[in-house]
Amino acid sequence: MKKIVTLVAAIAFAIALAACGSDDGASSGRGSGAGNPTDRAFAQAMIPHHESAVAMAEIAQDRGQSRFVKQLADDIVRAQNREIETLRARDRALDDAGISVGGLGMDHEMMGMDDDPSMLEEASPFDSTFIEMMIPHHEGAIAMARVELDKGSDPNLRHLARDIVDAQEREITEMKDHTSGSSGMHETEHAS
Repeated sequence: MKKIVTLVAAIAFAIALAACGSDDGASSGRGSGAGNPTDRAFAQAMIPHHESAVAMAEIAQDRGQSRFVKQLADDIVRAQNREIETLRARDRALDDAGISVGGLGMDHEMMGMDDDPSMLEEASPFDSTFIEMMIPHHEGAIAMARVELDKGSDPNLRHLARDIVDAQEREITEMKDHTSGSSGMHETEHAS
């Protein structure tokens, strides 16, 4: 009988502990509002960061000289506008849950936000200037996403952060490859 009472007490304790959730947010369900101040800092910093990338990419959709830059711009506009919607929704949910805004411990330079997208309006040559601005911008997004992965607890934002790291590391590689192999490419692509 004593063993049964001990077992029942242990099960009750485990159930109570599980109901409290965990520090890493792994037990929080979709839309539950579980998260921490890093999550809100990530969402609030990434929204204007993405808006800046979209502004740069929209200029590139019009002014891009190569198919590569035009396609990259289309991809950035599509993906990052979709991510902005997710970031806004998660930030609202975290705010509704009473989560305060923390910090990422990064300044504008570390986030790759030193350049003004309007600089691209008159840039010449356009493609190389766009890539020179977009690579550090992407590197900043990756650094921000890594802070979220390290310290955030909202599962939706952590998933988004992993997607950002994967997509933007791939795009940085593609931009560097394009730049290193584009000396004769611009003329060919532009002429076709």
